[in-house]
Amino acid sequence: MTNNEYQQRRQALMDKIGQGTAIFRSAPTAVMHNDVEYPYRQDSDFYYLTGFDEEEAVLVLVPHHEEHQFVLFVQPKDVKKETWTGYRVGVEAAKEKFGADEAYPIEELGKQLPQYLQKADCLYYHFGRDEDFNHRILKWWQRLIAQYPKKGVAPRAIADTNFILHPLRQVKSSQELALIRKAVDIATEAHNYAQKFAQPGRYEYEVQAEIEYIFTKNGAMSPAYPSIVASGENACILHYIENKRQLQENDLLLIDAGCCYEYYNSDITRTFPVSGKFTPEQKIIYELVLEAQIKAIEQVKAGNTYNQFHDTAVRVLVEGLMDLGILQGDIEEIIKEEKYKPYYMHKTGHWLGLDVHDVGGYKMGEDHWQTLQPGNVLTVEPGLYLSPHAKPVEGQPELPERWHGIGVRIEDDVLVTADGNEVLSAAVPKSVEVMESLKE
Repeated sequence: MTNNEYQQRRQALMDKIGQGTAIFRSAPTAVMHNDVEYPYRQDSDFYYLTGFDEEEAVLVLVPHHEEHQFVLFVQPKDVKKETWTGYRVGVEAAKEKFGADEAYPIEELGKQLPQYLQKADCLYYHFGRDEDFNHRILKWWQRLIAQYPKKGVAPRAIADTNFILHPLRQVKSSQELALIRKAVDIATEAHNYAQKFAQPGRYEYEVQAEIEYIFTKNGAMSPAYPSIVASGENACILHYIENKRQLQENDLLLIDAGCCYEYYNSDITRTFPVSGKFTPEQKIIYELVLEAQIKAIEQVKAGNTYNQFHDTAVRVLVEGLMDLGILQGDIEEIIKEEKYKPYYMHKTGHWLGLDVHDVGGYKMGEDHWQTLQPGNVLTVEPGLYLSPHAKPVEGQPELPERWHGIGVRIEDDVLVTADGNEVLSAAVPKSVEVMESLKE
């Protein structure tokens, strides 16, 4: 990602806040246990605007300041501390490397920040999980408001940066798409290998290890989320991550795994027969989910609203479940009252980007769904989870035993284009014919 890309992002945000001042806080460190920390991962908004990935930093954007519109507060160089925890960029290099108009040691935040706030008409800040910093923001703002009668200037309101920045993040640039494609390509290799590697007798964690080895080998920062490798009835648990069961003959194996590459993510799910052949019941359910996914993807195009591909998937799944006798009654009533939810309880997709469940609204008001536009990236992931423990809603039949324990999800990463869409993860096979041929 070039500095020019980050500069364009900051400028787009500053154009929207005008005479305001925006403040962004870096992500806190996360503790694994005792004094051992997880690898550091920068706050996505902070990274989107700077490319800076160190902790204990604050970004201030001041479009109305004559000299300093892009200001960073960072940890200063400290040879002793760097010996233990790694090199820091430092104050001077923050200006040189990241293009800041001014940079200060983080210890000077309280001293230097007021000059960038006092002439702002609005303070833009998202109140996140750092309660101490939230309180500091409020105290600075209250102090400025108290001085307003004498000075005649102060930010008279606080607004959330999310409502301005996140719509910008929803539309991916060409550089962002290149990183997402790389993340998808790495995950594609991992999924394709896992389909060949998995076989009866191996354990779910062995498959997980192979997947994540391929992620790391290809330069991924980490898995995008805890990898789901769910065999048999485990596939009916949406976020199953124990990955301890031994694969059995005639199992389906559901793998939901993606990687993070240069902060951008992939998210792919495939479900396939461990022994190479679907049972008749598995094949029926799998082909129903696949039909729902294919028809849903057809609805992912510029000008359509976000709910259309979900509604399409739901109708296909409900029609199929009614044909099988798993659901009974009037289809419109079943859909309206969501009587299908014991077997399909989640939405059909989400935004994808710097975050796996990326930022941005799905609705604009209570009754108006977001309209898809070129540059949006989202997942399309219908599924059916026929758990033996599922409880049908009142008036619906009990789930016949022949369907017990079949869990299927199929998920692709899809880019909205000017003339339709592009399935970024299309190189991971999902047809019955291809998947059954992999074991031959």
